[in-house]
This record gives sequence, structure tokens and C-alpha cells, in this order.
Amino acid sequence: MQIIWRKHVQIRMMERMISREAILTTLRQGEIINEYPDDTPCPSRLLLHWVNGQPLHVVAATCQETTVIITAYYPDPAMWDSDFRRKRK
Repeated sequence: MQIIWRKHVQIRMMERMISREAILTTLRQGEIINEYPDDTPCPSRLLLHWVNGQPLHVVAATCQETTVIITAYYPDPAMWDSDFRRKRK
């Protein structure tokens, strides 16, 4: 499978000190907490994985044999439920 790293995610990774390995591990082992089947040009998903005791969210889209990494971030506890799977209302 080919992985494409969008420029946006590369910038955010540096700003947020998120490693490529953390993102790749999230892709392999993370839990899909939301799916966006109608995203264009390809369906995407939000994944959650715990890295060094911190929750990490990764948004990725898959087009055939290619995964596009869109963004990655450490979710803000004020905006997410305590399990980091749902946004607070």
C-alpha cells in the first residue's frame, strides 16, 4: 500500500511534534472512531490510538491501494469526551 503525506499533515506534524512512526502505528493499530464515506475524492476515517499515554487522532483517506494522510493531532480534552471517541456537545 502506498502512503501519501499531504503537505498539511507534514506541517502539523512538525508543529505538534508528532512522528511519522506514531501516525503509521495509528494506521495499523488504531480504532476507527468515525467514518466519512461521502468524502471526495475518497472515503476517509478518523482513527484513535494512544501513543506514550496520549490520545492521537489521525484522519486518513483510502483510494484503492493508496492511503492519504490528511491530518493528525492530539485531541483537546475540553472538546472531546473522556474516551476521546466523541466530541462534546
